[in-house]
Amino acid sequence: MFVFPLLRLRPLFRSLACLVLLVLWGLTVGETPAQTTTPPRPAARSARAAPVPAPDPAITKLLTEALALQADYHESQALSRYEQVLAKAPATYEALWRAAVLSVRIGNRYTDETRKAAYFSAARLYANRALVVNPDGAEGHYAAGLTLATQAPLLPLRGRLLAYREMRTHVYQATELRPDWAEAWQLLGRWHYRVDHYSLLERLYSRLFLGGVPVGGSTLLALEALRTAHALDSTRIEYAYDLARVHLNRSQQTRATAVLQAAVELTPVTADELVVSRQCRLLLEQLNRRQRRQVQRYLKKL
Repeated sequence: MFVFPLLRLRPLFRSLACLVLLVLWGLTVGETPAQTTTPPRPAARSARAAPVPAPDPAITKLLTEALALQADYHESQALSRYEQVLAKAPATYEALWRAAVLSVRIGNRYTDETRKAAYFSAARLYANRALVVNPDGAEGHYAAGLTLATQAPLLPLRGRLLAYREMRTHVYQATELRPDWAEAWQLLGRWHYRVDHYSLLERLYSRLFLGGVPVGGSTLLALEALRTAHALDSTRIEYAYDLARVHLNRSQQTRATAVLQAAVELTPVTADELVVSRQCRLLLEQLNRRQRRQVQRYLKKL
């Protein structure tokens, strides 16, 4: 009596179950895009650029004073200002490489090798620290190359040759990073000339113990580098003197005479420039005497 109604209800239950499943599936499908679509996230705070700290007014003032003193050729006082900057901020790149260069210049004026070596050692430390602060800085590489060039003559044979080998990287980097810097080209030219004029002992020692002479040393390349330095700044008498000497080494007396004649017309400003100016005059006088003798020999033959 109750069986037949239940059997009749079963298809109804089945239909209702299927309908519920279809509704639930439709809701799931409809919600899927909303769930899979990720809303844009706000930019992470860590990705924001860190604010640049304002420069210390005291350090800025000291650097300004040092640059002004250096421009007026008060190099000892300028070096003192740079040292004060480094006492407050040891990682100041500008102060480091400039202190290295000034230490070399001041040390070169001493005849006492002990004091000279002390300045050169300080310069080497400043230059190395500058490269740590800014490994890609042309000024730091220039300062490092300059200190090696000045230290080398005071070192024994092995140390001297190692200094010239290490110097190669710095002089090339300085000119590549700042191709418009005349001082860097002069240093590169001096390195080329010095390596190309190794003594017999220096060449033998380099080949036997150091793997050979440094690659690239050439008088022709020295001439090219010094020409570049002189073209970039023809008012520096040191460039003219170096260029004239290399011209003479290549037996180019006419070109050397022209460079020296222009050099002696420059007015020296510092004591160092006065010394170089006198050297230019002496060299020019020697060339003129040589040319006069050549003319006299030629006339006698006629």
